[in-house]
Parts: sequence; structure tokens; C-alpha cells
Amino acid sequence: MAIELKMPALSPTMEEGTLAKWMVKVGDVVKSGDLLAEIETDKATMEFEAVDEGTVSEILVAEGTDGVKVGTVIALISDEGEVVVPKAKPETVRAEPVEVLSLPSVEPKKDSPSTSSGRTDLGAKPSDDRIAVSPLAKRLAEQKGVDLSTVAGTGPGGRIVKADIEGAASGTATPAPKAVAATPAAPVAMASTITTDIPHDVVKLSNIRKTIARRLTESKQQVPHIYLTVDIRLDALLKLRGELNKALEARAIKLSVNDMLIKALAAALIEVPACNVSFAGDTLIKYARADISVAVSIDGGLITPIVADAANKSMSAISTEMKALADKAKAGKLQPHEFQGGTASLSNMGMFGIKQFEAVINPPQAMIMAIGAGEAR
Repeated sequence: MAIELKMPALSPTMEEGTLAKWMVKVGDVVKSGDLLAEIETDKATMEFEAVDEGTVSEILVAEGTDGVKVGTVIALISDEGEVVVPKAKPETVRAEPVEVLSLPSVEPKKDSPSTSSGRTDLGAKPSDDRIAVSPLAKRLAEQKGVDLSTVAGTGPGGRIVKADIEGAASGTATPAPKAVAATPAAPVAMASTITTDIPHDVVKLSNIRKTIARRLTESKQQVPHIYLTVDIRLDALLKLRGELNKALEARAIKLSVNDMLIKALAAALIEVPACNVSFAGDTLIKYARADISVAVSIDGGLITPIVADAANKSMSAISTEMKALADKAKAGKLQPHEFQGGTASLSNMGMFGIKQFEAVINPPQAMIMAIGAGEAR
């Protein structure tokens, strides 16, 4: 019997995505762990692994297809022994685009660990009378001595996947915060066509850029922005950075000013909890922990990986974690739990020589700290 591979929801708010690239073709034999496709969401491009073994019998959604709704069957894998007859041309399924015009909510994180693979497993939902686990995850659990009954699955249909086992074994899984109800946003009027005689090229926007444009517009329309600017003497900070970096030379760790500012912002939020909040309609969510969303520029847009509980981490730990997150962000390998959530944001444009700028709040967060360039006076 053929196994249906469906477009998965990579985050609680995802409703559709773009099937960017197929890594397999009809007739290919795949096994658990093999790469199947790259899927572009409104946040990042993710790689997907096979969960079940078999032969790719049909590809139902051609690569490059936009607006593929979550749950759409994108391909079929036949069981071992079935005869596969390749089709001359895959049938393209195009879903009607749906623009979700609402303020993003604080999205609930599943107990999902950090993983370096940047992949999410695809597969059919198993029956309810047994633990839903991929073959690869099952083998890893046996090797690492992990009790599957204690692991929360983050794969399709709650299936336990490789990343869940790695997190359970290392103890890096974090509890899920409560979801915050978002206030529906009014539709944003955007010009769909522009007529011009000026020579030009038409560049198709990626899902990431469309989401950035929508969210920035919503934020400026619906979130009151109050800008406060202050000049800070850097002498003591730069002196401390030099001393710490000299002490960290043996560990090949070099702190940046940005690493120190992440720590400073987190500590300030703990000292001033009134700023470490999210607005949720008729309630205010006050956080007891400072998770800092850090703006990172990537090809085609911007993403904000999160340094969780930064106030209680050493600057060397923040530096190491931030470098790893930035590398994963630029490679499109971030997992949803690594960039969704956060209690406040930091955006630093000092490295570009920008002296001052007004960053846009990332709702439902209540504040963002914008950092400009240092200068000698």
C-alpha cells in the first residue's frame, strides 16, 4: 500500500509553503533518513527526511510550486515489492494562496530539542495503539537507552523523530510556554500591479520576504512605537571585552560587542520585568525568563534566532551559541523552536556604520533594542 507524504505544518501558524526542490525522482529507492525535499516556509527553507522505506512511485507537486496547503499529498512512496510505473510528467497541484493577516502570537513550543541537522521528518501517521516513532529514532533510542514513552514527538502527527531522541538524551528539551491569543489584524492593502514605462525587472518575492513585509506593516499600524535613544560610553565595555577575550584565547572563543549586549539586554529585562512582556489583547504576559531574539541577515530576508535564558548564561556560552545559530540561519537550517518565540529582540546595525535607527517591534513582544555604531569623541 502506498504511503502518502503530506505537506507538514512546520509551525503552529503555518498554513502553506513552497515546495522549493525535490531531492528524489520517481523510481528512486529511499530509506529512513534520506533527504526527500526542500520546503520553503514563511520563516526559512527546511530539508525533509524520509521516515519510511520504499520506492518513490509518484510526485504529485512539482518543485517550485507556491501556496501548497498544509496536509496536501505531495508524493507517494510504495511499499517494498510493489511495482512502480514512472509517469512521464508529474501532475502539479497548485493551491489557492491564502494570506493570513493577523498579528503573530507567541507560538507554543513543543518539547523539541536543538539539532544540528535542520531537518524535519515526513511520513504517514501511524495507528494510535502504539508509540509513533520513526525507524531512525527508534534505533537511536535503543542505542542511547532512551525510554520512548517519556519522549514527546515533534514530527507529523506527534511522531517521535531523530531530533526528539537527541534532545531527550542530552536533556536539552525545554517546556512549552502557554499560547497567547492574538488580536486579528485588519487587512493590509497592497498594490498588486504597477504600470511603469521605466526599464525594470520583476522579482518574485519569497515567502520569507512576503512575511517580513506583512509583519512590519502590521506592527507599525497596530503597535504604538515609543522611541528612546541614549548614548553610552563604551570605554569600560571595550576594556572588559579585551580582558575576557585574552582569558578565552586558549578556548578559541572571541566575544563580540553584540554578544555582550545580548547578555546586557537579558540582565536588564530581569531587572525591569515591566519590559519583558507580551501584549495579548486584554491581558499582559509577564515573563520570568529573558529569551533574546537576535536579528540575523540572511539571503532573501531576516530571521531572529533565539538565545534562551540569556541572563543566566555566561558570555562565552552566549558567544558560542550565537555563532552556531547564525551559521544555521544563513544555511537555512534553523529548526522552528530556534526562531519562534522570544521575549524581546535585539537588532545591531553598528557593523554597517549606522549611527542610529528605529527598529520595528516584533509583536507580540513589547520592545526591541536597536544598536548603532560606536565612534570616537
